[in-house]
Amino acid sequence: MIFNVGDKIIYPVHGACVVEAVEEKEILGERKLCYILNIPQEKLHVMVPMDKAVDVGMRQIVNHEILENVLSDFNLGNTDPIILENQRWCKDINKKKFKSGDIYKGAEIIRDLTRKGQINKLGADDVNMLNNARHVFVSEIMEVKGLKEEQAVRLLDEVLNS
Repeated sequence: MIFNVGDKIIYPVHGACVVEAVEEKEILGERKLCYILNIPQEKLHVMVPMDKAVDVGMRQIVNHEILENVLSDFNLGNTDPIILENQRWCKDINKKKFKSGDIYKGAEIIRDLTRKGQINKLGADDVNMLNNARHVFVSEIMEVKGLKEEQAVRLLDEVLNS
């Protein structure tokens, strides 16, 4: 997938970003074209080699229609019982989902860990994963809907509580 300067994208580790530049950089003695990403929420710049963009889950920000579908279907679907029963599997499954960058999988993480937290107290790994998934999801809501962070958080919480 090719991104252009100015494109708004999702980078799963940090959320919504803007492609600020494409530059040639030397990495381990090899010249590579790299995306320079500006992550305004974190006041951070990140460099990602172009040939690794798909591997790290970078993707275009979804459009309004897809976001509305995700929000309306948020509480549908069953939570895999293994998420509730086996912490190691839960962590591995959620890590794969998170790294994929897929908005639907991110929504599943939030939904399932929220449900798990209603049954039992979440462990530190689950709390971190839930917070990271919420951060990425909220940053995408902010970009798509043009909301401030507090408004996007409120919208997500309303969807979760419906």
